[in-house]
Amino acid sequence: MANRLAILWALVVLAVGVHQVSFWRSARLDTDVLALLPEDEQAPEVDAATRKLADEAGRQVVLLVGAQDWASAQKVADEATRVLEQASDVLEPAVVDTSALEQAVDFYRPYRDRLLTPAQRQWLTRATQEELGGTALMKLYQPAGARMTDWNADPLGLWPDWWQARAAETSARPRDGRLWLSGEGREWVLLTWKSKVSAFALGDGSRVTAVVEQARARVEATVPGARLVAAGVPLYAEAAAAQASWEMSTIGFGSLAAVLLLVWLTFRSLRPILLVGVSLTLGCAVALTVTALVFERVHLLTLVFGSSLVGVAEDYGFHYFAARQGKAPSERGPVMRSLLPGMALALITSVVAYLALGVAPFPGLRQMAVFSAAGLTAAFLTVVCWFPSLDRGALPVTAFSERFSASITRWPRIASTRGWWVTGAVLAVLVAVGLWKLKPQDDLRQLQGAPPNLIADQRELGRLLGLPSPAQFFLVEGDSDEQVLAREATLKQHLDTLVAQKVFAGYRAVSDWLPSQAQQREDAALSARAEAQAVAAVSESTGEAPPRAAFADEPLTPSRFLSGPVASAIRQQWLGTLGARQYSVLMLRGLNDPKQLPKLEAVAHGLEGIRWVDKTAEISGLLGRYRRIMGGLIVAGYVAVLLTLVARFGRQAWRAWLPSVLGTLITLALFGWSGAPLQLFTVLGLVLLLGMGVDYGIFLLEHPGDGSAWLAVALAGVSTLLSFGLLGLSATPALRSFGLAMLLGEVTIWILTPCFRLPPGKATH
Repeated sequence: MANRLAILWALVVLAVGVHQVSFWRSARLDTDVLALLPEDEQAPEVDAATRKLADEAGRQVVLLVGAQDWASAQKVADEATRVLEQASDVLEPAVVDTSALEQAVDFYRPYRDRLLTPAQRQWLTRATQEELGGTALMKLYQPAGARMTDWNADPLGLWPDWWQARAAETSARPRDGRLWLSGEGREWVLLTWKSKVSAFALGDGSRVTAVVEQARARVEATVPGARLVAAGVPLYAEAAAAQASWEMSTIGFGSLAAVLLLVWLTFRSLRPILLVGVSLTLGCAVALTVTALVFERVHLLTLVFGSSLVGVAEDYGFHYFAARQGKAPSERGPVMRSLLPGMALALITSVVAYLALGVAPFPGLRQMAVFSAAGLTAAFLTVVCWFPSLDRGALPVTAFSERFSASITRWPRIASTRGWWVTGAVLAVLVAVGLWKLKPQDDLRQLQGAPPNLIADQRELGRLLGLPSPAQFFLVEGDSDEQVLAREATLKQHLDTLVAQKVFAGYRAVSDWLPSQAQQREDAALSARAEAQAVAAVSESTGEAPPRAAFADEPLTPSRFLSGPVASAIRQQWLGTLGARQYSVLMLRGLNDPKQLPKLEAVAHGLEGIRWVDKTAEISGLLGRYRRIMGGLIVAGYVAVLLTLVARFGRQAWRAWLPSVLGTLITLALFGWSGAPLQLFTVLGLVLLLGMGVDYGIFLLEHPGDGSAWLAVALAGVSTLLSFGLLGLSATPALRSFGLAMLLGEVTIWILTPCFRLPPGKATH
């Protein structure tokens, strides 16, 4: 039977090996932080809007090159461009068509009469015939120069002002064949490039970042005081990939090296090192294969988190070799059979704790749960199926293991004495105060640890260009595209008041470029009436009656607009049909003060079909909600584990259960005393403590008075501390919080568990 299980597991491992080859060839790894976030199941249109806005900038790299004067700015911009052009295999210029404006003017020319700004609309409504005629005469006799159209096609000069309002959506202006802006004491040249490779592709290193840094160095060397500011999703993605790669190496290989060193010190034999290494390797390989089969893409943070699995999966090997030490090779089978009940119970509690992560609708957490549960199960099966067959030589007791095994006798034991009751009371007070000091903090920015220089560049570039933020916007919905555009117009009237109060700089809406058909008809009638009065006044003054230009009979429709040359600038804001409704997005520019957000949220109240979306606050609220849910899950989990332990150990079950409870409470108290915030990922660490911490008590109760059980528990505890201690060094705030919670909890549980061991001669039932 044992041989059949070994052969069956070997076939499974062979299939995993075949899958690993194909997986790493395609490298379906994801570094997009959005992939970690839950889909908004209650509002799929919000999720669609967020992703469409994010996808638009997925390959774009925006650079501002600045110097004290315009000539120097042009010089350093040329130098930066030369560096970027040399990386043609990585970057390509996002060429701005010089004829784009001319094409846009030609496209809108037949609809000129129905394109009015709010200010023009107010003026035409109240202007007298004398004012209209005077304006038309002034436009007629103004000095000759570049004009967008003939006088008779626009006698009041309305069209240039409409185009100027459109140009206000960005601070950049054409100058000497470049896009220029001035700000913060410098003249700037705007350069836009695109990454040729996916922002989230693995295996390309930090190539875009390297090229940008070369361009930055060239700019600073060419003109003293010159600067290059860069931002873009590819830069963030490469930074995340580089950080994850470093952490995988540090945490995974560092943990593995520490574990193998412990095995060597304990057993002084290569065989345990090789077999434990095999169990860990197969655990990670099977975990990756299962995760890749369940999910379309595997996230890099899943691998970083999974690398900490090394500190847990070796427990089964430790228990086998600790029990096997000093026994004849012929006793391999009986040793494994004696360990199997405790190992199986430990596996079940750990897997349940890991799978508890999958309760939250976070794709990243579900991946981590599947990865960890599959990895632990594979390591367990490797030990059970292969170790008795492969472990054939003698394994003598070493001095190190003998001293460690004997140390259990010197460990204090909880007893009903005055000293222990006083110690417990003091600890209870300290824990209570620490819990009272504990403060929750749920912030989306905990999910990533972007380099400070990237964040600084992003903020400066956004401040200079006045770019709209994809994190806060208004979602407009309606039964038809006409209703959506009409509701946008109503929303803009309310926002204009806040713009005048300098709450934010402005907005960008589809209806700025495509007014509703009702608005077009109203504006066409208004401009026709006003221009007729103006032309009549001019005719009376000059004696000539110039004809009025002809315009399109039909209004500009969404289908025609979206197929035109202007749509590319605004297309990502037109969501079109989702379900049975139409949607668009109105974006805000110059929104730099978070304190102003409540004012914008208040605008949406009472406006039908208008929804304020603050994605940062929304996800932060979701993090808080699931932090509370997972907190309740911990309580339920402890109750379920206690019932499971009672079924196995009867009245003594509390001895395996209580150390984990105390470890959780003391960890939370330490967070409170230190001022560290309570986050969702802190709570997730406590969920795993429930499964792994109970394992120590299970083995000590299964084998009371057995020094080899304490040796295995001690080795497992130290190796877990090494693994999660390294995870606490992660630059990603969420993983760091998780690692610290695990580190503190594991230390506490490891110290407390022997104190609750059975008194000599007492049965477990």
